[in-house]
Amino acid sequence: MSLFKQGRYSGYLRPISYLIDLSIINALAILYFFKDIDPQMFILFASVSWIILSIYSNFYEVYRYTREVTIFSLALRQMVLFTLIVFAFSGFYHNLNINTRTVFNYILISFLCITSFKFALYYLLQKYRVSFGGNYRKTVIFGLNKKTLALENFFNKNPEYGYVHKKTFSFKDKKSVNLESCFQYIKEEAIDEIYCSISELTNSQISEVTDFADNNLKILKFLPDNKEIHSKKLKYEYYDYIPILTLRDIPLEEPFNTVIKRMFDIVFSSLVIIFLLSWLTPLIAILIKMESKGPVFFKQSRNGFNYKEFDCYKFRSMTPNKNAHLYQATRGDQRITKIGRFIRKTSIDELPQFFNVLFGDMSVVGPRPHMVSHTNMYAKKIDKFMVRHFVKPGITGLAQISGFRGEVETDKDIIGRVKYDIFYIENWSLLLDLKIITKTFVNAVNGEEKAY
Repeated sequence: MSLFKQGRYSGYLRPISYLIDLSIINALAILYFFKDIDPQMFILFASVSWIILSIYSNFYEVYRYTREVTIFSLALRQMVLFTLIVFAFSGFYHNLNINTRTVFNYILISFLCITSFKFALYYLLQKYRVSFGGNYRKTVIFGLNKKTLALENFFNKNPEYGYVHKKTFSFKDKKSVNLESCFQYIKEEAIDEIYCSISELTNSQISEVTDFADNNLKILKFLPDNKEIHSKKLKYEYYDYIPILTLRDIPLEEPFNTVIKRMFDIVFSSLVIIFLLSWLTPLIAILIKMESKGPVFFKQSRNGFNYKEFDCYKFRSMTPNKNAHLYQATRGDQRITKIGRFIRKTSIDELPQFFNVLFGDMSVVGPRPHMVSHTNMYAKKIDKFMVRHFVKPGITGLAQISGFRGEVETDKDIIGRVKYDIFYIENWSLLLDLKIITKTFVNAVNGEEKAY
């Protein structure tokens, strides 16, 4: 059997990428930045370190369906780790007197070169697939339903991903399914990947498809079809030689990601507090006091990380009332003051929560926390609602910029919010946080329909 299948050259890409990246970091160091170092010593040290770091950070785990934001995140993470390695080298060989600024310049140039190459290769492969039909994979789908039709549509409308969809098999009557004819078609058409709808087959049929895929070197993937909220990621691990399937993989459970997010939260919240809240708070306080009696800040208990309660702070936007902790604001709510309506519309009322971020109770981006009474209610009636508490709550979140902000008018609103929150938890990256923050700012400037 040939090592690489017809029209697929992915097996060559990773070694080539390693070779080019190592050439960049070593050539830049020796020719332009660290001219007084021992070339052999640095090449050995840098190359071994780079390879080890890339394995740890999954730097070369880039596939045809990988998003650009993920590629950039991988590159940024790799260069941060490599920066520490280079400083360790300069510290060990302190007699070389390597300047700190020189190290940062070297890392920056290396980062730009390697990232540019990585994206160039990514887009060139997409262009190659579209223009020449190469580097493709033939696919079939087992099962005909809404989800499989959506997948088929994705394959047909996105040729840049390199999938050529050949056929979708309908299995409406599970008992009369003729899998042998399907298998024969897959062999004759040299199909590369099989996508199987779980709900369309029985357990024994799924087992039969799995055995066929294993014995014929076909990639087999499954589509979850339940209509409930479900995890979008499964993690496959081994305990000794026992395979274990984990329900979800949470990036923020990794210490490195936790530290990066916390550092970002501290820096971002400190900047907002120093350069915005320092002068805006007295102005808002005067306006609030002029219109109604009561405190400037509104404090409310909410559930955060691991379901722990904390005091969430906001600028007071309502007249003091006993129901503030039980009922959320509704359209045309008479409790809201005139200045309160303005600061809610512009989201200024949420700004004191940056103190919550600085104190560690919240994050800049994450699932929005609910009132304790609402959390208890939703936890009982909405499936997977409690998954939101695997991470710190945020001032803004993916659900909020996706149309699920403010009042929960129907169960559809909270279900949609939970789906986006789970997606965020399972797909977190620093770049995703920056994207959400930017979209939140744009929405605040333009105004939102449910900001009342």
